[in-house]
This record gives sequence, C-alpha cells and structure tokens, in this order.
Amino acid sequence: MGNKIKVFTNGIIRENPVLVLILGTCPVLATSTQVSSAVGMGAAATAVLLCSNIFISLLRKVIPDKVRIPCYIVLIASFVTIVQMLLNAYAYSIYDALGIFLPLIVVNCIILGRAEMFASKNTVVDSALDALGMGLGFTMALFVMASIREAFGSGTWMGMPLPVLADNPVAIMTMAPGGFFVFGCLIAFVNKFGKYKPRKKSFECESCPSATFCTMVGFGDCQERPKEEA
Repeated sequence: MGNKIKVFTNGIIRENPVLVLILGTCPVLATSTQVSSAVGMGAAATAVLLCSNIFISLLRKVIPDKVRIPCYIVLIASFVTIVQMLLNAYAYSIYDALGIFLPLIVVNCIILGRAEMFASKNTVVDSALDALGMGLGFTMALFVMASIREAFGSGTWMGMPLPVLADNPVAIMTMAPGGFFVFGCLIAFVNKFGKYKPRKKSFECESCPSATFCTMVGFGDCQERPKEEA
C-alpha cells in the first residue's frame, strides 16, 4: 500500500512534471493566463495521460520494442482526438480557449515520457496511479501559475473581479515575459523550500566524448587540474 501511495504522490511532489522535471513548458506558459483554461488543459492532459498509460501498460508485452514509440504516439493521438471531440461537443468554451494547444497534447513530452519511462515497464494499477499523480501535479502547477497571472494581469480570478487589482492590472503578466517571470519564481521557490533535492552525479572520464584527446584523462573527476609538464 505504501508503494502505491509513493507512486501516486511522486508526480505531485517529488517529480512534479512542471516545476521539478521542467516538462510541458509550452502549454503551461500559453494556457496559464486564465484559471479556467488552465484547469481545462490540466484535466484534458490528465485524461489522455491516464488512458494512454493504462493501454500502454496492458499492451507492453505485445508491442514490439523496435516500433514502440510510433505505437505510443498512435495511442496517445487517438485519446487526444476523443478528448478533443468531447470538449467540442460538451464544453465548447474550454475547447475554444485551448485552441491549438489541445491537439498539441499529442506531442506533450510529459505523456510520451511517462509512457516510455513508466507505463511500458509497470502494471496497469501502478501506471494508472502514476498518470493520476503526474496529471494532478501538472494541473496544480497550471492552477497556481494561472491564479497569479490572472489576478495580477487581469484583476480577476475565474472571471470574478478582485478588489484593488481589478482597477490596477499589470498587463505584462498576461504576456510571455510575465509568464516566464512567474514560472521562474515558482521553480526557484520549489528549489529553495522543496524537501527533495537532485543528487549530484560524479563525472567519469569514460563518459566524456572528449576523453580520447583530453589531457586530464585518468584523474577521475571533473575538476580542472594543471597540465603535466613534459
């Protein structure tokens, strides 16, 4: 049970796809000007991620290894098309707000990354939990960014006017520079106060492409050392 909880919470906290792994940056910056569109994008991406993870996990022993990536993309594209048609039929306002970024979920690196790194190697239950955790982490990051940008950039939240801010909007917050600023601040906050820190990996000469002609081969670390005199 503890392992299942860890799989689910991993995408929310330790490996948040947006603020820790820095994936899916393009839709995050583009759809985080309004909270409603941000939540819509998060929900759509989560639905596609969940369905694709489940089916890829079910078919992981059937799909040939040499063509796994094209197969994953076909499955993901199928679910994106289904979600797109459902939003067009039953939630047209969200469909219209997301625009081109809805079909571009097909190439969202979060979805393809989880298919390759997790769903293709784990059970259906674990893959579903991983998808839900990653989707929730993605949606939460979008929600926080959109709340900040809409509040300061438009003076509203979910379309409702906010006192003081409604009369003094900071227009740049709804533009690309404002998006990058908020995004950078959130990443800095997570890095500063987050419980989990990335581990530093030691450098090995064998893994360096310049090892064949490097004068420091054999030292075993990446710190600069003086060249030996002939």
